[in-house]
Amino acid sequence: MDHVLCGLAANPALPLELIDRLIAVADADIAESLAERADLRPEQAVALAARVGKAAERLARRGLLTAADIDPVLLPDAALALLGEGRGHAEWAWRFAADPDPERREKLAACAELPAALQEMLAADTDVRVVSELARWTTADVAARLAGHRHAEVRRAVAANESTPSHVLAALVAGEGLPPAELCLVCDGTGTPSRPGASCAGSHESTVRETAESALGNPATPAEAVARFSADASVVPRFGLAARPDLPPEAAARLAKDPVPGVRAELAANLAIDEALIRVLAADPCTDVRRGVARNPRVPLDVLSDLAGSVKIGPTLLPRIATASSREVGELSRSSNPAVRMLLAERRDLPAAIRDGLADDPDAKVVKSVAPHPGLSETRLRTMVVRHGAQVVARVAANPDASPGLLEELAAHDPRVPKALRGIARHRNARGAALLACLTDARARSVAAGHPCLPPSVVVGLLSDDDWQVVEAAAANPSLPRTVMAESVPGAGVGGSVT
Repeated sequence: MDHVLCGLAANPALPLELIDRLIAVADADIAESLAERADLRPEQAVALAARVGKAAERLARRGLLTAADIDPVLLPDAALALLGEGRGHAEWAWRFAADPDPERREKLAACAELPAALQEMLAADTDVRVVSELARWTTADVAARLAGHRHAEVRRAVAANESTPSHVLAALVAGEGLPPAELCLVCDGTGTPSRPGASCAGSHESTVRETAESALGNPATPAEAVARFSADASVVPRFGLAARPDLPPEAAARLAKDPVPGVRAELAANLAIDEALIRVLAADPCTDVRRGVARNPRVPLDVLSDLAGSVKIGPTLLPRIATASSREVGELSRSSNPAVRMLLAERRDLPAAIRDGLADDPDAKVVKSVAPHPGLSETRLRTMVVRHGAQVVARVAANPDASPGLLEELAAHDPRVPKALRGIARHRNARGAALLACLTDARARSVAAGHPCLPPSVVVGLLSDDDWQVVEAAAANPSLPRTVMAESVPGAGVGGSVT
């Protein structure tokens, strides 16, 4: 792989004529970057697809290739991509439905709005993967018919289809009202690889269970049909049930006593549970469960305040904090608990007075949370660093209003703060000296190498770096001199005119 050319292919400042030359020498890796360019012209997309067929699918999905540009024989994946988006020729679909490659028929089966006759043809396909893919995405009436398919794998796909009628999903969950399945991937004798742990003693038990689990995760499945899983012996369906937004109160109460902490934690974050159950789970001995309560948008603020000191949340804006009213924001800002003030400080839309008050907080963790808030003055940002030192340097460096001078000081902070260097390396206001300091950190180096304010001479030097990620980032840097770009592309010629 030529990392310089791969980087150049992504460089937004690459001249038009060099894009053409890169297309002429592109391999799969270079083509992958070229296919993502925002300035790629339609004629260049056609040339790139002709050069590297694997790029055609992405180009088609981006709208850079039309049906008129594609030969389905030469570029089948691109043709299927257009069919999937409703922009392909109708005759292509019939061609792929009879394609000897089952993978192509499978891709076709996932396309929306296929003609009814074509869906019937795919529903009768000899490869169960094709029929299963159709079952996963087809219309309600076809899904309802495929729910009685002789192969259990097809039924599993029907159970995941959100268009499947609710009464059919209920039947799949209960295992009633449908003829017994005759085959599954374990016993069908086709040699199809089965999923880890799959088993069949004649009743296709693992696929039957997976079918119920797929229905459990399907929002179209009636809540009453899945409520019984709250007492299921298997953990997986209890996890799925605990996350459902239509969870019945009785099932929620049962899951609140589940012996598996992960199930209770999933339940704790569920909008479906009421305040009484939230309060019960807030006293759970498991930290993950209490953390789930803290992340529940409906958690009462008094409960959240009690949890703040005992559950490590991290630099995250909790849903309940994000929706706190103006009155509640004022109350939270005056809390005697610094952990509560820290949670509030993660909001980025605070009134200036409250924002500035939190910036002057005596507790470092509160200041650390508010430090990236836009609108903080240069003086306050510097004061934070003076008062709290290395504890807040990285978060101050993440402030969008941090000036070039402040970033330079933060990059030179003693003791060194590597995390700050990584933030500075991607900061829009970072300049030469600060970025040069970032190059000394192994993890910040590749980010800094792509910063447009890095001196061009330094960018050129990084093209020969030992780290390929640094090389690609430097080659993709718009500050790379165009003469160097031209010299790097085969056939461009040192003396060529690149403007």
